[in-house]
Amino acid sequence: MIYIASSLRLPIVLSLVNRAVSGPLNIHCDHSDAMGVRDAGWIMLFSETNQEAYDNLLMAHRIAENEDVMLPLMVCQDGFITSHAIENIELVEDDQVKDFVGKYEPKHYLLNKEEPISVGPLDLQAYLFEHKAQQAEAMKKAKQVILDVAKDFEKMTGRKYGLFEGYQLDDCEIAIVCMNSTAGTTKFVVDNLRAQGIKAGLLKIRVFRPFPAIEVAQALSNAKAVAVLDRADSLNGAGGALFEDVTSGMYVNNIHVPAVNYIYGIGGRDTKADDIESVYKDLLEIVKTGKIENPYRYLGLRKEADC
Repeated sequence: MIYIASSLRLPIVLSLVNRAVSGPLNIHCDHSDAMGVRDAGWIMLFSETNQEAYDNLLMAHRIAENEDVMLPLMVCQDGFITSHAIENIELVEDDQVKDFVGKYEPKHYLLNKEEPISVGPLDLQAYLFEHKAQQAEAMKKAKQVILDVAKDFEKMTGRKYGLFEGYQLDDCEIAIVCMNSTAGTTKFVVDNLRAQGIKAGLLKIRVFRPFPAIEVAQALSNAKAVAVLDRADSLNGAGGALFEDVTSGMYVNNIHVPAVNYIYGIGGRDTKADDIESVYKDLLEIVKTGKIENPYRYLGLRKEADC
C-alpha cells in the first residue's frame, strides 16, 4: 500500500516512529522500517527532537499537497528515544496552523458527483514508464517546495529549517553525517572536541527523500575525512543506505573525500558519546595515515563469543 499511495499521487502525511523490522521481533529504535520503503516514492523528513518532529508535521501538508508535488510524506523520529520522551516544545496556535496549512482542494476525487471516476492501481506497458517518470520529476520538484515552505514557516515561528543542518561544519576537518536523535549526541561530542582544538563537524540530514545529493556533497567538500552513520544495514555487503547516497552524491559531483560507513544502534542498541568520539578518533587516524583499511564498519557491536 505504501507504493500504491505514492503511485496514485495521494498527499498522505504519515508519522513514522522508527523501529526495527522483524525478524527477529524487536520494537526498539533503528531505521530499518524507513529504509525498507526509502524507494517507494514518499518524501521523507527526519527529526532530531520532538520540536523538529512537530514542526516537520506542520510543514508536511503544505509540501505534500503542492500541485507540483502531490506525493505522500512521512515524518520520521526515533522510537522511544524521542517518541516516548518528555520534552518542552513551542506550540503554534490552532488558528495560525490552519492558516499556514491551508485547505486541501483536490482537482479530482472519487466523491465528486460532477466528475464520476473510478481509480485502480493498474498500469500496463503503454503508460507505466511515463507515470513513474512523472513521480520522479515530482520528487525532484519537492526539494524546492520544501525550502519554500520552510521559509514561510520561519516567518511564522522564527525556527529555520533547510535540507540538512550543518553544525560546526564550515571549517571542519573531520565530519559525521547522521540522522534523527543521534545528531544531538554528536553535537555534544563536537563541542567537546572543539574545546580540545579538534576541528570536528556534523551534517545532520533532515530531508532524506528527495536526497539533496549536490548540496550534501558541496557541504562536505572541505573535510579531510567523513564518517556516515547508518542506523540500518542494507545487508548488501557495501554499506548502509545513507552511506550509499552520500558517497554517490560526492562521486557524481567530482568531490573526493575519504569516507567510511558505520552501522550502529540496531534494535535499540545505545549509542553514547564515547561511541561517537571513537568515530572521530578513527577519522583523525584516516587523516593522519591517508588509509582506510575497511570502509564498512560496525559501531558498538559485541564480539561473536559474547553473543
